[in-house]
Amino acid sequence: MAYESPLLRRPGAVAPPDDHPDAGVPWHWGDPFAEQRTATRGVAVVDRSHRQIITVTGEERLSWLHLVISQHVTGLRDGEGTEALVLDSQGRIDAHLVLAHIGEKVFLDTDPGATATTALPKGGEKQTLLEYFEAMKFWSKVEILDATDDWAMLTLLGPEVPSLLARFGIELGTGPYAVARFEGGVARRMPWPGPSSVDLLIPRQQLGEWWTRLTDAGARPAGSWAFDALRVESLRPKLGVDTDERTIPHEVNWIGSAAHVAKGCYRGQETVAKVHNVGKPPRTMVLLHLDGSQEIYPETGDPVRLGERTVGRVGSVAQHHELGPIALALLKRSTPMDAELTAGDTDRTAAASVDPDSVPREHTAPGREAAQRLRG
Repeated sequence: MAYESPLLRRPGAVAPPDDHPDAGVPWHWGDPFAEQRTATRGVAVVDRSHRQIITVTGEERLSWLHLVISQHVTGLRDGEGTEALVLDSQGRIDAHLVLAHIGEKVFLDTDPGATATTALPKGGEKQTLLEYFEAMKFWSKVEILDATDDWAMLTLLGPEVPSLLARFGIELGTGPYAVARFEGGVARRMPWPGPSSVDLLIPRQQLGEWWTRLTDAGARPAGSWAFDALRVESLRPKLGVDTDERTIPHEVNWIGSAAHVAKGCYRGQETVAKVHNVGKPPRTMVLLHLDGSQEIYPETGDPVRLGERTVGRVGSVAQHHELGPIALALLKRSTPMDAELTAGDTDRTAAASVDPDSVPREHTAPGREAAQRLRG
């Protein structure tokens, strides 16, 4: 049965379309642009209780994880977190994870329904992420549990988050993924989609209670619409939306933040090291500004074209409170970054321009004027 957050039954909650990647949690609470403004100027709270939560315990939890994910975690201290990927044997992305290490337990949260390519010699088939981890356990002294029924996530956004946390006695370190315990839950600082973002892992049975406590303390309810708009602005991809079956970490800004280039002994490491050291990724993720003069916009998976030639694919599409309609897109490296592009298919085509600030350093980006014109 598909997940449905109990907060969707609260007054003002608007559900997303059934096929939305974040179906099951509120899309917005009546005014998504005001929610975005609050998330950048005050404090907002977003229901992300649909995320899957996995816990790993045992004396070999870090050394085992180090072998099966793309990030260097053997030295991850109590009270620290990070991001990581699960790759297939060709270095293509299977899953994206965010970690929190606290009290001899590692929390892994990921998108609902996350899968990984089987570890069989022929490979190619998909299994749940939990099944993959269990298959890779062998004789390691670890215990892996699906804790989604026990834990739920709320995310706080905005510059006033530290003040709100202080009211609940929650103190986080200064690191980008600092982790701390509080009243039976776990708080983790995040470097996106804003400088003061914090994820709260709380007992699932207390989801409604904590929502009320946070909103009574001044946090404005915000939905996945606002979160995604700020995520797109931050150039942070969403797996399965901004990626396809061929995507490798270098193409979507996950090198360093989620994939370590120097450590070995994890599946897909050869591709990561080779592209980093001697090659360049075939595509690059950029921010597109879309022509805002129409009401129909491109959808995820639509082509990006230069003239009649397809040069990329559309990922996340968002309506931003300041930038207007924007999208993430994977473009071929050969695409001129100052070109006038079109994004979309059939009757949902819009003129598009690459935001020059989103272009990797190895590209030149003289297209600032075109981007500014579309913003206006």
